Amino acid sequence: MRDVSFTVEPGAIYGFVGPNGAGKTTTMKIIATLLRPDAGSVFIGDTDALKRPGEARTRLGYMPDFFGVYDNLKVDEYMQFYADCYDVPTDGRDRLIGSLLGLVGLADKRGAYVDTLSRGMKQRLCLARSLVHDPDVLILDEPASGLDPRNRVEMREILLELSRRGKTILISSHILAELAEMCTHIGIIHAGRMVASGPVEQILREAGARVIEVRIAGAPADDGSARAAELARAVPGVRSVSVDDGALRVALDGDDQAAAELLARLVQAGLPVAHFAEVKSKLEDVFMAITGGEEQ
Repeated sequence: MRDVSFTVEPGAIYGFVGPNGAGKTTTMKIIATLLRPDAGSVFIGDTDALKRPGEARTRLGYMPDFFGVYDNLKVDEYMQFYADCYDVPTDGRDRLIGSLLGLVGLADKRGAYVDTLSRGMKQRLCLARSLVHDPDVLILDEPASGLDPRNRVEMREILLELSRRGKTILISSHILAELAEMCTHIGIIHAGRMVASGPVEQILREAGARVIEVRIAGAPADDGSARAAELARAVPGVRSVSVDDGALRVALDGDDQAAAELLARLVQAGLPVAHFAEVKSKLEDVFMAITGGEEQ
């Protein structure tokens, strides 16, 4: 990785996105003091995490993308174990654990064995575990991975509540639509470099990507759409082209010239353009434009 530099403001929910292999997990492990970089620095507040990793860990809550749970423990025992690891005082600990389990919707599972929990419940239990020492910063690597839609909504609501309580959250996810709904800031890493970082609205604006949806009538989708996609890719100012259910989504530079040129070429080629309209930019569109259309 090179030139991966960014700041997460206190109280922000910072979405960290990029294609597979871009360096998201490696970066998060470095911040969590689990990997040591060849160069550079990491600060958690005013704590130098590379020089004082033990102190940094008291301020961090880390939830990896693949986590282990101790199936032969009950939920309460599991939480007590991690409270011991972080030297959480025994006085008031039961009340603290009860509060955390209530926050993640597991208050009624305190006496249940961990191996009886569903995947979504185990995810939420691991989130509660990462909060047991009341960290300032949460580092969450794909916390909604493998969850069904209902569990993803529940996880999102928990994270929003933690943000309201003043936690600073760094979260990676492939579910860009959900990140756009809850993140205040976003960072896009590509090929080991941070290529965009800042408030969500600023990234959408600075990316300058306009997305035009095009539909071709009177021809099979794999025929007319493929021809239109070929023509679109040759237009100056076109950043990326994708085809979904016969419709083209063309990411353009910010001015009108590229859009006008695209429409002219389609018409001149004799393709019957049934629909040509700009759609509101989404985080997915910006991601595709910045990374050159690579699959996540």
